[in-house]
Amino acid sequence: MTTRTSAWEKALRYLLMLGVLAVTVGPFLWQLSTSLKSTTEDIYAYPPNLLPEQPTLDNYAGVADIIPVWRYALNSLQVAAANVVTNVVGASLAGYALARLRFRGRRIAGLAFVAALLVPLESIVIAQFTMMRDLQLNDTLIAVVLPGAIGALNVLLMRNAFANLPYEIEEAAVIDGANVWQRFVRVALPSVRGTLAVVAIFAFMGAWDDFLWPLIVLSDSDNFTLTVGLNFLHGTFQQNPRLVAAGTVIAVAPLLVMFACLQRYFFRGVGEGAVKG
Repeated sequence: MTTRTSAWEKALRYLLMLGVLAVTVGPFLWQLSTSLKSTTEDIYAYPPNLLPEQPTLDNYAGVADIIPVWRYALNSLQVAAANVVTNVVGASLAGYALARLRFRGRRIAGLAFVAALLVPLESIVIAQFTMMRDLQLNDTLIAVVLPGAIGALNVLLMRNAFANLPYEIEEAAVIDGANVWQRFVRVALPSVRGTLAVVAIFAFMGAWDDFLWPLIVLSDSDNFTLTVGLNFLHGTFQQNPRLVAAGTVIAVAPLLVMFACLQRYFFRGVGEGAVKG
């Protein structure tokens, strides 16, 4: 039995969709537009004009002249890439162990990862800083990577993905003589590529956008990540919002590129595992 949607219901849905887009995408479009406007244009004109009358890239060049934005971007890229590798490898191993292996304390280990999600970062940041200082890693990019090397949420995502795989697949591999590592690498991992993409995107975004921890642990400006470096742009040149907008677009661009490359796997990973077999 099918139900017909009335015209006013369709109109309401479109209005709600436009409202959500205006709230979520609108600020970024305004920042992008501002970053492309010259100094002769009024960025606060009403009604707002998103299309620059004289588009220019001078604001992006201005950001590079004020701060070493490309060096900061390279530092952020190193941190984000390391975070992706450690989370994909570590979360996969831990998730597979929690979902498919039988060992004493497995339930407690699973609860520990759930409990880790409930701990606010601000409550442990002092302990993390003290630990990095004792390890003599302060003011290094390694210290930026370590606290988020294996995220609890990523472990639970991988655990659920592996748990949803039919046991018959692994049983067939066992009959063929495959050991645990061979089942993990050749059977389980290829079946959860979508969730791996989700973990990779979350890890990259978390490391790239992180501001508080790099600000605390880094003191040498040569080691600053992009978010920390752009903070100086806000503080020193807040009278020029065009430069701030250009810096914001530079910071967001890699995230958009990565999501565009992995979005096919990202949406597949949401319900992965339930249809395997």
